[in-house]
Amino acid sequence: MTTLTSQDYINLEDESGAHNYHPLPVVLKKGKGVFLWDVEGKKYYDFLSAYSAVNQGHCHPKIIKALRKQAKKLTLTSRAFYNDCLGKYEKYTTSLLGYEKLLPMNSGAEGVESALKLCRKWAYDKKGIPENEAKIIVCEDNFHGRTITVISMSTDPSSYKGFGPYTPGFIVVPYNNLKALEKALEDPNVAGFLVEPIQGEAGVFVPDEGYLKGAWELCKKKNVLFIADEVQTGLARTGKMLACDHENVHPDILILGKALSGGVFPISAVLADNEIMLTIKPGEHGSTFGGNPLAAKIAVASLKVLVEEKLAQNAEKLGAIFREELKTFERDHEMVDMVRGKGLLNAVVIKPKNGKTAWDVCLALKNNGLLAKPTHDHIIRFAPPLVITEDQLMEAVDIIKDTLNEFN
Repeated sequence: MTTLTSQDYINLEDESGAHNYHPLPVVLKKGKGVFLWDVEGKKYYDFLSAYSAVNQGHCHPKIIKALRKQAKKLTLTSRAFYNDCLGKYEKYTTSLLGYEKLLPMNSGAEGVESALKLCRKWAYDKKGIPENEAKIIVCEDNFHGRTITVISMSTDPSSYKGFGPYTPGFIVVPYNNLKALEKALEDPNVAGFLVEPIQGEAGVFVPDEGYLKGAWELCKKKNVLFIADEVQTGLARTGKMLACDHENVHPDILILGKALSGGVFPISAVLADNEIMLTIKPGEHGSTFGGNPLAAKIAVASLKVLVEEKLAQNAEKLGAIFREELKTFERDHEMVDMVRGKGLLNAVVIKPKNGKTAWDVCLALKNNGLLAKPTHDHIIRFAPPLVITEDQLMEAVDIIKDTLNEFN
C-alpha cells in the first residue's frame, strides 16, 4: 500500500475540493488535549482550537464517551417526534445560563440567522413595529458567518463582494462607540442590536470597559433587544462562561456554537426568555438535525467539562500570564505592533518587515511546532484549548518568542 505524504493530501484537496479556504500547509491526522499530529507524525501545539470550537481540548474523553454511548442507541429522529435527550439538554443549559428557553441548531451561522428571525418576529408581535420595517443594528468589522443575510451586514469586502443583492434591514455603526449606537437607536423601527463582545475574526478587538454594559442600558431604554453573538467568545474562552459576564450583562438573545460541542459535532443554540422565544410558532422555523439526540448528549457533556474542570478560571489565569509574556515584544521586537486579548483569546498585531508578514510568521511557527493562523494578513490569533497547563503554556510561549526572534 502506498503511503500518502502531506503534499499528496494537499494535492487531493486542491484537485477535488472547492478553493474557499487557504489553509496552512500542514495535514493533521490526530489530536489529543492541546496537541495535534500531522500525517508524518510531527507533534504541534494547537493555538487556534478550531476557532475556539475545541475549548475542551481535542477528543476529550468525557465528550467522546457521551458521543459513543449515544451513537450506539439513536442519532436522529428529526423534530417530527420527541426524543429522550433534548429536553434534558435544554433544561441543563437554560438553568446553567439563566434563560427560560433554548432553540437548538447546528452551525454558528444558523444560530445567528435564528436570532435575527426571533428578533424580527418579536418586533412585530411584541414591540409593534410595522410588518417588514424592523431594523437591526450591527457593528463595523463584524463577523457573524457566511450566509447571504449575514454577509449583507458585513463591512468586509472579502465577505460580501460579488454575492449581492443583499438582505435589507441593517444599520451599521462603529464598534466600541456608544454615541453612534445611541444615535442609531433613535430610529423607532430598530428592533435589536447584534454585537460580538470581542470581535474575533476582525483581530481580537476588545472594546473599552463599560461598552457592553452601556450598550445594554441604551437598548433597555429604547425597548431594543441586546443580542450577543458568543459563538467564539462564549463558553469559558475569555475567562468567564460568557464574555458578557465580564460586565454583568445578560443578553436578551444569546447565540452559542463552536465549543458547545467540544469540537466533535456541529451544535449551536439560541437562548432567550419566553416573551421572545415563544413568538415563533410551530412550522415557522426549524432544522432537520437541530436538537438531535446525539447533539443533545454531546452538548451536555461538553458544558459539564467546562464547569467541572474550571476551564474559565484556567483561561483567566493563563491568559494574563500569556499577555504579560508577549507584551515584552511590543517594546523589543520590530515586527510586534501590539498584543491584546482577554482570557485565552489573544492576538499579536504584526508589522511587515523585509517583505515578511504574519503568514510567514505562522509558517515559521508551524516549523517550530506550534499552529496558529493569520487573520486580515497582519494579525495572528493565539487561542489554545482551555485545558492547557501553565507548563505547556510557557513552552508554547518560548516557541513563539524563538520564532519571532528569527525575524530580527
